Amino acid sequence: MSTKTAKINARIDPELKEKVGSILHSLGLSESEAIRIYYKQIEHHKGLPFDVKIPNEVTRQAMQDVRDRKDLTSYDTAGEYFASKGL
Repeated sequence: MSTKTAKINARIDPELKEKVGSILHSLGLSESEAIRIYYKQIEHHKGLPFDVKIPNEVTRQAMQDVRDRKDLTSYDTAGEYFASKGL
């Protein structure tokens, strides 16, 4: 195992740091350990370990329609939804 000598400095919202620090503490992890895990995942995936995408026009329009409460259909049960789809 190599000696840990590289240092990272980052500015982050204090409230976010406190909230995440509390979660990490409950998991038994330090902030440094969490960052190390994140870096190892980036190395393993050869990129971020989750999708980061700009939504396409269809998705953006659907998101806006939901915000505007436009063309929404609601169902009282999952069964009603599946029945409406012929399933």
